[in-house]
Amino acid sequence: MSKIPASKHKIDRRLGVNLWGRPGSPFNTRNFGPGQHGKQKGKPTDYGVQLKAKQKLKGHYGRVGERQFRRIYQEAIRRKGDSSENLIGLLECRLDTVVYRAKFGATVFAARQLVSHGHITVDGKRVNVPSAYVREGQVVAVRDKTRTLSVVIGAVESQERSVPDYLDVQENGFAVRLVRQPKLAEVPYAVKMEPNLVLEFYSR
Repeated sequence: MSKIPASKHKIDRRLGVNLWGRPGSPFNTRNFGPGQHGKQKGKPTDYGVQLKAKQKLKGHYGRVGERQFRRIYQEAIRRKGDSSENLIGLLECRLDTVVYRAKFGATVFAARQLVSHGHITVDGKRVNVPSAYVREGQVVAVRDKTRTLSVVIGAVESQERSVPDYLDVQENGFAVRLVRQPKLAEVPYAVKMEPNLVLEFYSR
């Protein structure tokens, strides 16, 4: 099991970006690295650039462990087509990611928790595995009893972000249908993602 630091936004300062584009990120007021001396400046190596690209992409999805992330990479290069697009598509079709994009949870961590605690259904069946793959045409929904929770209502009604076009919103915002596996350009990342560099990192 991967170890997640208590301060989930610490990665923002370490990578030098507001990874999720949230107004509460400490990077907005302290845009330097953590620690006594802050971020050390210097020209990064090719390896360093690739590593940072991997850390940004992997970090954006919250609790995806290194072993699991590598398996996703291996599946992306095994599939036909553009491996970079395959990588993004696989990450975006994870159940916890769909729940986050659908705004059922305010953060990627809250979305994963909703799934793990059995609050989410796929085509009417309860699924509690965050890494479960959602196929095109499947409907992901919040269970009826969960729809009364203030934390879920607040997330659904939040104007902080919008539901992307590859999800068809249904049932007053408490359900979405996956229209298609998205491309990189369609995913609403708050920062620039470079999956091609991630592929280079793992192929070394």
